[in-house]
Amino acid sequence: MINFDNSATTYPKPQPVSRAVQLAVQRYGGNPGRSGHRISREAAQQVFDVRQKAADLFKSEVENVAFTPNCTYALNMAIKGILQYGGEAIISSLEHNSVARPVYDLFRHRGVKYSIARVSNDDDETVRDFEELITPKTKCIICTAASNVTGQILPVKRIAELAGKHDIPFICDCAQASGVLDVTIDDGIDFLCTSGHKGLYGPTGTGLLITNGKYPLSTIIEGGTGATSAELEQTGLWPERMESGTINTVGIMGLGKGIDFVSQKGRKNIFSHESALCQQLIRTLEKHENITIYRSHKASYAPIVSFNIEGYTSEQVTAYLSSKGFALRGGLQCAALAHHSLGTLLTGAVRFSPSVFNDSRQTMMLCREIEKIADKKVNI
Repeated sequence: MINFDNSATTYPKPQPVSRAVQLAVQRYGGNPGRSGHRISREAAQQVFDVRQKAADLFKSEVENVAFTPNCTYALNMAIKGILQYGGEAIISSLEHNSVARPVYDLFRHRGVKYSIARVSNDDDETVRDFEELITPKTKCIICTAASNVTGQILPVKRIAELAGKHDIPFICDCAQASGVLDVTIDDGIDFLCTSGHKGLYGPTGTGLLITNGKYPLSTIIEGGTGATSAELEQTGLWPERMESGTINTVGIMGLGKGIDFVSQKGRKNIFSHESALCQQLIRTLEKHENITIYRSHKASYAPIVSFNIEGYTSEQVTAYLSSKGFALRGGLQCAALAHHSLGTLLTGAVRFSPSVFNDSRQTMMLCREIEKIADKKVNI
């Protein structure tokens, strides 16, 4: 299979990632931060080294980097940590369910109110829509840096500036931005949430919650941290405060090598390579009147292309392509709000998301199969 579903998780992984995972299992088996003996200290040092790499990549202080199982956990920890006692939130119309669902759950069970800012192809309109929804009770603004459905890039720096002007915490979902866009804490983000297994090329089961330290965050998980263990109250020390229980040393060591890979390749180079493959696909798709591409020339995009072929469901198209050896994702991509905005809530869309390991030849082969569907040369 040729994987063009890298927005779900990048595959294949760089070889150093695989080797780091194996080394972690074979050598670094201690529980980091839980004991004073050598194998615990060695594991703790490995975890710290990766924490420092993540801090450097996202321009954060090392003590403000917490490891999580994935981006969804990071987002839930940030959103519920700010809103679990009530308030109002503003989210964007392109949010993944990892933002929309916890906010909705807080609305149903904690009395939280929320509003949805419409994301336009015009950044000025987008920022204005966020600003018009701010009230004295707004406790946080949450938005994605790049849509996981269309790849549309949001004006994160301007939204962060807006939030800062009103002293409102800004939570940013960077799952689709990390590794391809130069998004950092310096952009004005108060809580940066991201996966480790997508654009950072780490193993599954890894994610990051990074803060600038400006706003306190209540916990939604408490337990063993290795810090202030004599107290029943959860430690106030970051990052241990957000890392109850034994952390994923194996995944974290793999993530460290993934971050090395991204740093060595360069995010601009990765973005350029993947975007060129997207443009190659678009040149084929736009030849066919019965194919709809969900992009606008007025907006900017991460390396993702979503489309539909008239007369077929997105699942039919992806099932056929799978039978020909290509992995793409159909359906709603866990982002009902985004599909509602696109008008594709009933149909979903076919999503193409390449990685640095894909190439032009593979994309050309995919284009040929898509053209067979569009030209009705195959029955699916």
